[in-house]
Amino acid sequence: MAYGILYATPADSRWHECGHGTAFKTPWMNEAVYQIASFMMLRSATPWRWSHTRHHTDTFIVGRDPEILTERPPVWKVLIMEVAHLYGGPKELKRFFLHAAGKVDRTENEYIPASERRKTYWEARIYLFILLAVVALCVFTKSVLPAMFVFLPSFYGSIIVILYAMTQHLGLYEDVLDHRLNTRTMYLNPVLRFLYWNMNYHIEHHMFPMVPYHQLPQLHEAMKHDCPAPRPGLFPALKEVFVALRRQKKRPCLCHREAAAVDRESLLLRRIERSGPQMAHKLRPARPHVTNAYFPNS
Repeated sequence: MAYGILYATPADSRWHECGHGTAFKTPWMNEAVYQIASFMMLRSATPWRWSHTRHHTDTFIVGRDPEILTERPPVWKVLIMEVAHLYGGPKELKRFFLHAAGKVDRTENEYIPASERRKTYWEARIYLFILLAVVALCVFTKSVLPAMFVFLPSFYGSIIVILYAMTQHLGLYEDVLDHRLNTRTMYLNPVLRFLYWNMNYHIEHHMFPMVPYHQLPQLHEAMKHDCPAPRPGLFPALKEVFVALRRQKKRPCLCHREAAAVDRESLLLRRIERSGPQMAHKLRPARPHVTNAYFPNS
């Protein structure tokens, strides 16, 4: 388990940073690490580069952002399966075979330029060749150990990856252009921040995606006065996400900040109604204005 986490978590963050081209000054080094990390995470390198470009262009825009983790109301089965990468992993393997056959799926057809298709196909063929070599080595040695070092860590070591991913946007506003409303920043300890390569400063990253990871803490200090208060840690951020997702099961349009305002209203109503129906009618509050609830100083 420890090996898998140290395999998948840094691979994910290095994949992301090198995909932006901001990990190294030398372009070929970014591309080399990006290709290696893409294979480690079982992600088709070129399609995911263009998918991530669309994600930054249309962040959390329903029908446009291909990287929305789950729809509203949330599909809990998908989130639970992704703890072991059992939803996205098999889908990516199927795409490897599709790409190797010289095809892309309907969604990819919308954002992968025609000039990038040939590269996509050859990447998939190389990835499949490596995977088949790992399988052959397992058969030859009569052991699953080779796959436990390469390929399977993408599944059994992905728990931190999915937890990080869940904190980025889930439970916040959809279909808005302000990244302060659809993206979440949180504080992490130095170990988790190293594994994540400072992507916990996610609002800052989305507003300025070409700022290198090592400069995000300074960027955060420069702009935090104009942003929502960061969550104080990974678990507070996840708690915020799960509370919002649970409420979205009944009210899909509700985001975390609106849910908090509704909770305060419901508590006040219960207290008032205990004082009698006539008093409750007189003191019943208007529904709170929740649009700016995300910004306590607005």
